[in-house]
Amino acid sequence: MVFDLQVGVLALQGDVSEHLHAFDSLGVKAISVRRVGDLEKSDALVIPGGESTTISELMQSSGLFEKTCELALGGFPVWGTCAGAILLASKGDSQVRKTGQALLNLMQMQINRNAFGRQRESFEAQLNFKFSGKGFDFPGIFIRAPSIERVWGNCKAVAFHGKKIVAAVQGNLFATAFHPELTGDGRIHEFFLEECCP
Repeated sequence: MVFDLQVGVLALQGDVSEHLHAFDSLGVKAISVRRVGDLEKSDALVIPGGESTTISELMQSSGLFEKTCELALGGFPVWGTCAGAILLASKGDSQVRKTGQALLNLMQMQINRNAFGRQRESFEAQLNFKFSGKGFDFPGIFIRAPSIERVWGNCKAVAFHGKKIVAAVQGNLFATAFHPELTGDGRIHEFFLEECCP
């Protein structure tokens, strides 16, 4: 499938080059987004893994926080991986509340930061994706990963690890608790392009 669009990857902190490479491998043009002007040149946005509090603060100081919210509410596709998934949530856990971390409040889901442990407890697990009658297995890499505690409204769980939700879709919005950009397998990137990008 040919995707005629330009994907922006938020380049303030985190797994930026890995996402750029993943889209390049699919023949999709991707650019680094550091300013509002970069975002306005993009047809979709990926918020990568990293440190969610830091990314949130940098997005706010650069004007990208408010602009991302505005665009996403208008149908602009946004995908958050790991830290990015935390930022997309409407509700956080006690750690989010304690630190006063700002969430984009875009997806109807509650997130639990570091649900799978610290850095030394990182792991890989086979996941099964199911959405709109389609399904496939995928190797999920979890690094200080969150879990999606619950979804409601239009937000739908599309992958689990045990009983924990690790991926969800809500129209033009997509969240994964794991790092597909580290696998060399482009199917989750394709999933975002096919399901969330008009």
